[in-house]
Amino acid sequence: MPEKLAVPLGEVQKTLFLPLWGRAVETKKDRPLLSDPTAVRIMESVEFDFATLAGNLKSITQHAWIARSLLVDRCVAEFLRTSPDGTVVNIGCGMDTTFDRVDNGSVRWFDLDLPDVIALRRKFIDESPRRTFIASSFQDDAWFANVPAGRGLMFVAAGVFYYYEAHDVREFFVRLADRFPGCAVVFDAASPRGVEAANRLVLRAGGLGEGTPLRWGLKTAAELSSWDSRIRVVCEHLYFREAGLRLPFRDRITGMLSDALRIQWIVHCSFG
Repeated sequence: MPEKLAVPLGEVQKTLFLPLWGRAVETKKDRPLLSDPTAVRIMESVEFDFATLAGNLKSITQHAWIARSLLVDRCVAEFLRTSPDGTVVNIGCGMDTTFDRVDNGSVRWFDLDLPDVIALRRKFIDESPRRTFIASSFQDDAWFANVPAGRGLMFVAAGVFYYYEAHDVREFFVRLADRFPGCAVVFDAASPRGVEAANRLVLRAGGLGEGTPLRWGLKTAAELSSWDSRIRVVCEHLYFREAGLRLPFRDRITGMLSDALRIQWIVHCSFG
C-alpha cells in the first residue's frame, strides 16, 4: 500500500474532510446523484480517520452534504445561464470540486481558503487560466483586489459562515456590498437548533473533538435584510425537498422534519 499523505491542517480546516467523504461515498454508489472522482482519490490518499466518519455518522448526514452540493451546483449553473462570462468566488473551498461540474467554458473562477488548505489542494487539483487559487482568510480584504468588480459576480460559501459569530458574517457582507455592488451570494445556513445538533451529532461524532464548534445560527433569512438595506434575499432552497435525493424511508422522514424546522438550508442573496 502506498504511504498516506500527512495533512497538517488546523482543527477547523480538517472539517473539509466531512463533505469530501460524503461526495466520495456518493460517487462509489451504483447510481450516484453526484460524481466526484477527485474526492475518492483524495480520500484514498490522505492520512485521516475516515473510518470514524463511516462508523459514527448517520446516513442522513451524508445525504445532506450531497443535497448541499447539488443545490449549490444548481444555483451556480443558473447564474451562469444569465452571466455566461461571469465570475464565481468559492469562499472556503476546501477540496470542493464545484467548478468541475458547472464549468461552461467561459466562467472565471476563484477558489479561496486558508494557506494550509490551499497547499493541500494544490497536491490534487490544478489551477488553469480561468481557475485561480487564493490563499487567504475570507476576512482579509486584501484578496478583494484579485476579483474583478462589475456585473456578473457570485460568491459561494458552503460550510463556512456558521464557524463564525453573526457579527463577523454581517461585517463581511457589508464589506462585500461596499466593494462589489450588485453581486450575488449563495451560502448554507443552519438554525440555532441545527448548529447545536451539528456540533453534537456530526463534528464530535466524526472524531473532530471540541475544537471546531459551529457558532452562528440563522433563524430566518429575513434577518439578513435587517443587517443592511442593500441585502435582498432572492430565494431559499430546502435540502431534502428540493435536491431530488433518493432516500430510504427513515431518512426521508428525517429530511422532511429537517426542512420543516429549517435545520439547514441554502440562501441566495443579492447585494444591491
